[in-house]
Amino acid sequence: MSIDMSQFHATFFEEGHEHLDEMERVLMAIDLSAPQAEDLDTIFRAAHSIKGGSGIFGFDALTTVTHVMENILEQVRSGSMSLTQPLVDCLLGTSDHLRAILESYRNQSEINWTEIGDITHSLEVWLTAEGPAPQVEQGYGFFEPLQQPGRDDSYGFFDQDESEQAGSDDGFGFFEPLPATAELPEVPVAGAAPTDVAATSSPAQPSNTTETAPAKPVVRPDSSQPAQRSEREASSIRVDIVKVDQLVNMVGELVITQSMLNLIGSEVQGPETERLHAALVELERNTRELQESIMSIRMLPISFVFNRFPRVVRDLSSKLHKRVELVVEGGQTEIDKGLIERLADPLTHLVRNSLDHGIEQPEERLRKGKPECGRLTLRAEQKGGNILISVIDDGAGLNRERILQKAAEKSIELPEHPTDSQVWQLIMAPGFSTAAEVTDVSGRGVGMDVVKRNIEHMGGRIEIESRTGEGAKFQIRLPLTLAILDGMSVAVGEQHFIIPLVNIIESVQPSPEQIKQIKKQEMLELRDAYWPIVPLYQVMQVEGARTAISEAILVLIETSKTRFALMVDDLIGQQQVVIKSLEQHYRRVPGIAGATIMGDGSVALILDAESLAQRVDESLMMKETV
Repeated sequence: MSIDMSQFHATFFEEGHEHLDEMERVLMAIDLSAPQAEDLDTIFRAAHSIKGGSGIFGFDALTTVTHVMENILEQVRSGSMSLTQPLVDCLLGTSDHLRAILESYRNQSEINWTEIGDITHSLEVWLTAEGPAPQVEQGYGFFEPLQQPGRDDSYGFFDQDESEQAGSDDGFGFFEPLPATAELPEVPVAGAAPTDVAATSSPAQPSNTTETAPAKPVVRPDSSQPAQRSEREASSIRVDIVKVDQLVNMVGELVITQSMLNLIGSEVQGPETERLHAALVELERNTRELQESIMSIRMLPISFVFNRFPRVVRDLSSKLHKRVELVVEGGQTEIDKGLIERLADPLTHLVRNSLDHGIEQPEERLRKGKPECGRLTLRAEQKGGNILISVIDDGAGLNRERILQKAAEKSIELPEHPTDSQVWQLIMAPGFSTAAEVTDVSGRGVGMDVVKRNIEHMGGRIEIESRTGEGAKFQIRLPLTLAILDGMSVAVGEQHFIIPLVNIIESVQPSPEQIKQIKKQEMLELRDAYWPIVPLYQVMQVEGARTAISEAILVLIETSKTRFALMVDDLIGQQQVVIKSLEQHYRRVPGIAGATIMGDGSVALILDAESLAQRVDESLMMKETV
C-alpha cells in the first residue's frame, strides 16, 4: 500500500522553521570562547533533522545544503574545528537561505540550483584550508526559474554509502519508530543509533578565522523563556488554526444564544421561573468556562515575535557600526495568535527606526556622557483587557523643532500651541520623514504610516513619548483578544452601547452640588477629585437623550492616560459580548472599537475608552487656549 507523503508536508515545514529558530537562538547566545557541548548538539540536531526530513520527502535542495552544514557542525562537535564569529555568521546566513528554500518548497516554486551550488560552496570552504567562506547574496526564495538538475550530479554529496548512514536518532518528529527493512534502504529509520556523517575532506579550519570579528552586540534575553520544544511535544498536539477559529466562532454564537435565553427567561412568569433562572445561571457559568478554555488555545507567548529581534539587532547594529544591548522583558505575556502574526512587521519597522535614527554612534554617545553601548528594550505587559508592547531606546529622542519644520514644509495643519503628543504623531503621517539622508535601512518617509494603519486595523493604537537626548518610547496598545469581552451595557436615547468592564471604576448619579464648571469644562467633584464629564450623546450624536447631568448617570472611566466621567441615560447590565469588526462591513468610526449582537437581535456599538480619553485631552487643551 503506497502512502501519500504530501499529507506530512505541512508538519515538516512547520517543524523545519522551528528547527531553524532553535538553531538561530543557540548560535546567537553561544559562548565562542567555551561553547557548551549541549549547545553544539542542539545546533547539530536541528540541521540533522531538517536533512533527514527533506531526504524522506525528496526536497533535495534542503538535503544538499544541510548535508555540508552537518559535516561542519560534526567537526566543531569533535573539536577538530573551532567555532569562530565568522563561522557563526556563515551558519546564520545559511539558516536564512534554508528558510527561503523551505518557503520555495511550501509554495511549490522553482529552485535556483545555481544558488544552491553557491551556498554549498561557501560552506565547503570551511572544510578546507582555503579561508573563510565568501558571502553569498541572499535570495530569500525569489529565484528565477531554472532547470532542476539531478540530485547528485552537480555536487557529489550523495554516494550510496553516505546516504545509508544518514540515519536519525529522532525520527525527525514525523513518524513512529519503524523496524529497519530491506525494502527501504534509503529512508532513515527512526530510533537508529546516530552515525558519523562527517565528510572525508580535511578537518583543518579556514586559515584566517583568527582575524578580529565584528563586535558582537549584547543580547539580554527575557529571563522567562518558553520551554524547549522537546519538552513540550510529548504533551501537545498540532491543530490547524482554522479548526480553532471555528471553535471561537461557535462559542461566540453560543454567547449570543445565551444572551437571548437570559432575555426570554426574564420575561417568563410562573412556578418554574426559579428553576429556569438556576439553569440559565449554570449555562452562563459553563459558557464562560468554555469560552475561556477555547480562547486560551489561541493565546501564545509574545516571545514568538520577540525571539526574531536578537538577530535583527545583531545584523543592523553591525551594519550601522553601533553597539546595542537588546533587553527583552515580558516575553511570556500571552496574546491572541491572530495579533501575533500581524505584529511582526510593525515591530520590525519600529526596531529598525530606533537603531538607525534613535541610538547614536558610539563616539557621539561618549561625547554626550552616555555609555558607548546603546540600549534597546522590547517590553510586553498585560493591563486589564489590553496588551502593552513597548519599543524603548536610550538614544537622541525625537527632535520637536525639526518635526514642526517638516510639518510646515508639507503644509500640515496643527493647533496654535501643539502638545508634544500631537507633534510626535506627525511622524506617522504619509511620506513624513526628518532623516537627513535616505539609507537602505530607513529614511524614505514610508513605513510609520503603514505601522499606524496596521495597528489600528488590529483594534489598537500607537502612542509615542520622547525626551530630547534621553530616548524615545513607542507603545502599542492592543486588545487582549479579538473575540469576546466583558462589558457594561448602557442606554443613550434609543441606542445601546457597550463599555468594556476593564475601564469602569464605578457609576454614580450626581447631585447638582457635585457638578462644577472649571475653565468652561463641566466637571464632577467626587471624593476630592475632579472628573471631566463627557456626554456620550454629544460624542455619538444621539437624539432624544437626557441632557441634564443631574438626571443622567455618570460612569467613571479609567484609561492609561486619564480619567473621565461618561454621561449616559441608563445602565442595562453586565454581560459578555462577541466583538464584530465594523471596518470589515462598514468603516472605522472614531471612539468605537467594534459592534456586537444583543440578545434581542439588535446591534450595540462597543466603545473604545482609549480613543474617548484622547478626545477628552484634546478638548481640555482647546478650552485652555481659548
